Amino acid sequence: MVNICLICDFFYPRLGGVEMHIFQLGLCLMERGHKVIIITHKYDNRTGVRYMTNGLKVYYCPFVPAHEQVVLFTYMGSLPLLRQILLREEIHVVHSHAATSFFGGELLLHAKSMGYKTVFTDHSLFAFNDAASFHVNKILKFILSEVDHAVSVSHISKENLSMRASLDPRNISVIPNAVDCSRFKPDPSKRYPLNTVNIVVISRLTFRKGVDLLVDVVPTICKRFPQVYFIIGGDGPKKKIIEESIKKHGLTDRVEMLGSVPGHKVREVLVRGHIFLNTSLTEAFCIAIVEAASCGLFVVSTNVGGVVEVLPKNMVNFAKPDPDDICEKLAVAIPIAKNVPSHQYHEQVAKMYSWHMVAERAETVYNKILSSPYPSLLARIKACQSNGPIFGLYLLILLIIDYIAIFILDLIFPYKNMSKPIKFNSEYRVNKEKYGDHQFKLN
Repeated sequence: MVNICLICDFFYPRLGGVEMHIFQLGLCLMERGHKVIIITHKYDNRTGVRYMTNGLKVYYCPFVPAHEQVVLFTYMGSLPLLRQILLREEIHVVHSHAATSFFGGELLLHAKSMGYKTVFTDHSLFAFNDAASFHVNKILKFILSEVDHAVSVSHISKENLSMRASLDPRNISVIPNAVDCSRFKPDPSKRYPLNTVNIVVISRLTFRKGVDLLVDVVPTICKRFPQVYFIIGGDGPKKKIIEESIKKHGLTDRVEMLGSVPGHKVREVLVRGHIFLNTSLTEAFCIAIVEAASCGLFVVSTNVGGVVEVLPKNMVNFAKPDPDDICEKLAVAIPIAKNVPSHQYHEQVAKMYSWHMVAERAETVYNKILSSPYPSLLARIKACQSNGPIFGLYLLILLIIDYIAIFILDLIFPYKNMSKPIKFNSEYRVNKEKYGDHQFKLN
């Protein structure tokens, strides 16, 4: 049995691909006999320790996010609390997710100084020619300079991560995302409105998700195909421009805006459709199109990032990230949309993707790094120097400070004086109504 800590800024109640990946991976690893905890920051009043499905333990640490649910990279601010959690839970492997989760990046660095094995999973693609990506890549290179193993969700993502963080491709595994297909079954009887071809869009309404393309596509398709009906789910900063476009073109009776769609209601929206439209400008994998195909929808997607690796050609039409080309691919899909073999799609996707397979591959990575020797202090110093003469010296100073801080904490708060963590009572799972929503505070 391996004691595993999954950490990320992004987790429930926030909804998205990264959050679902962490949750499902944790559950499946527990089913395989491992101990799993999840660490994230506080969400509104959700702080302390919570137990989720099957006793999955989540630490909502009292750190306030600064921007887009990401905690500032303070380096030392989180060390005392994170050290206490790792020692109390007797963790063996620390597994961080997402390049923009600096909370997870901090723990990767502290974990190496404390003697833990570390893994990082990248879920996104980043460019090299803009200021934001430049800074993210520079910090990521520092954080991953000593990581024991890295994971990408597609081969495109693997190449991107290798170049951004200067990692040896042989030290990066490709473990794709998955879908719980038992939750995404087709049901053609639920398609409404009737006598229409329903095009479903579910995503965060942001620039990266190609909402600016969608704004041009919707009125064009509605004009060319009177039988088309759009169902758009999601929320974000670009929602307003879609609503303005709908009013401008008089499409309030042709476009349904659902707003934010909770995870447990995604299937209810998908089964209403014939076609799923993805207009993302960049994607490392895109779980959304797998969920749609599992529900029996034909997919039209922009051909970006790792999307081309996700589904067979008979399930998807790929378009350039251009409104005209997207409209042409939709024009091809609309006449055949009602004849799609929904149940055949579902069975095919179920054979391709499973969270149990993801957990099995992750388990292989954990076993591999646990059997490898721990790097010496000299090796860690060389890893810092690989970041350049100036930045490398700065990182070396941080490394020394990290060792000193951990030494002081070991003297002030020794492991032998720490209380044991509260164990999950299986009775809670049976009697939720009696026990309510458990919440424990850290000592």
